[in-house]
Amino acid sequence: MPSTIPSHVYTMIALAVVGSLLVATVNSYTTSLRNTSEIEQLKNLLSQVAAKGSELVALAASANLSVSASLYLPSSIGTQQYWIRARNDSSDAWIEGALGRVLKEDKLNTVYLPKGTSASGHYVSGYGPGILEAYMNRSIPQINLSSRGG
Repeated sequence: MPSTIPSHVYTMIALAVVGSLLVATVNSYTTSLRNTSEIEQLKNLLSQVAAKGSELVALAASANLSVSASLYLPSSIGTQQYWIRARNDSSDAWIEGALGRVLKEDKLNTVYLPKGTSASGHYVSGYGPGILEAYMNRSIPQINLSSRGG
C-alpha cells in the first residue's frame, strides 16, 4: 500500500506537466495564427494605399494637377497599432509599414510605387484618416502621405 501513494502522486505530477505543455502549445499556435492574419491584413492595407497612390500619381502626371484623397484606415489591426510610411531612394519609391507604435526598421512590409515617383510622409494608426496628396514637382510625380488628425 505505501508504494501506491507515491505512484499516484508521480502520475498526477506527470499529468500536470503534460497538461501544461499542451496548453502552452495551443496558446503558441493561436498566437501564431493571429500574428499571421494581422500581418496579412497589414499587407492588404499597404497594397490599397499603394494602389490609391499610383492612381493619384497617374492622374497628377497626366493632367498636371494637384490631387488628394482621404483614406479611411482602421484605427488598429487586431489589437495592435500600425504605421505606414512613404519613402524613396534614387531608383524606387514605395509604401512600407509594420505593426506596433514605433517606426522600426526590423519587420517592414513593402509595396512599390511607379518608377520615377518621389514619396514622403508617414501615418500612424489611431490619428484620424490618412491623406494622400499627389502633384508634379517639375517633371517628377510627388506623393505625400500624412494624417489629418495629428
